[in-house]
Amino acid sequence: MLIITDASVKNNVATLVSYIHRDQEIITKIIHHATNINSTEAKLFAIRYGINYTTHLQDINHISLSY
Repeated sequence: MLIITDASVKNNVATLVSYIHRDQEIITKIIHHATNINSTEAKLFAIRYGINYTTHLQDINHISLSY
């Protein structure tokens, strides 16, 4: 399982993009938008979202974060 998340802020609108892969297959692609948020908050949201999504999947024993 591989979850790739990234967040960016432009014109006070944060965009979070997440790709969830299992083996060579993309399980899902998710896009979230938030307003009035700074880049640090956007990055923390991306990390939190990835962990939260992963904990609800079956067969997950280990979560590793890479920056």
